[in-house]
Amino acid sequence: MSDRNETLAAQIDERFGERMTRIPSICGELGYEIDKEDLVEIATTLRNDGDFGFEMLVDVCGVDYLSYGSDEWTTSSATGTGFSRGVEREPVILDEADEFEPRRFAVVYHLLSIQHNYRLRLRTFTGTENPPIVKSVVDIWNGANWFEREVFDLFGILFDGHPDLRRILTDYGFIGHPFRKDFPLTGNVEVSYDADKGRVAYQPVSIEPRTLVPRVIRDDNRYSADLKDVTDG
Repeated sequence: MSDRNETLAAQIDERFGERMTRIPSICGELGYEIDKEDLVEIATTLRNDGDFGFEMLVDVCGVDYLSYGSDEWTTSSATGTGFSRGVEREPVILDEADEFEPRRFAVVYHLLSIQHNYRLRLRTFTGTENPPIVKSVVDIWNGANWFEREVFDLFGILFDGHPDLRRILTDYGFIGHPFRKDFPLTGNVEVSYDADKGRVAYQPVSIEPRTLVPRVIRDDNRYSADLKDVTDG
């Protein structure tokens, strides 16, 4: 990690202590996990305190950790990593469960301090509530307005205190949240123009489920021991 990031990390540890938990990084980036109850207070301090000066919110994004860390292919002859959402799941329109796993949904904030040339990432989990909800940071960084609407639209995460929380990317009548891991890959409904009705009409999706990403088989000729040089091992 760079000396600049180490300096920032030392300042954060001194100022916030155990309220901010360092997230391990393999690429030298600086990120912290915080409780959602502390989000507004910590974010305000990071913006206003002269030692930090994070005056710019670069991005806000949602994360669904539903199947994080689990392999979807049950096979010994194919890779267990990479993009493997080709398996079939039970379609879900709206999750009616009373609560979620506490670390399923997260909101990630990417901060930039222009005056100090610092970059910082914050992550907070929404907890067990359904619908998931965190405090809005629009009053801290006005640029969060559309970012939070995007997270709400795609993940169904609500932002308490947002001035105009409504969908921003999907259609007005869209059902569900398409970036949730349990949302069907083909969607739930499709739209087309109905000449008889003289308007756009909704109908059940007609696309047949299919595997979009093939498994990578490791037993073809490129991996045959007979074709390898002795020096290849």
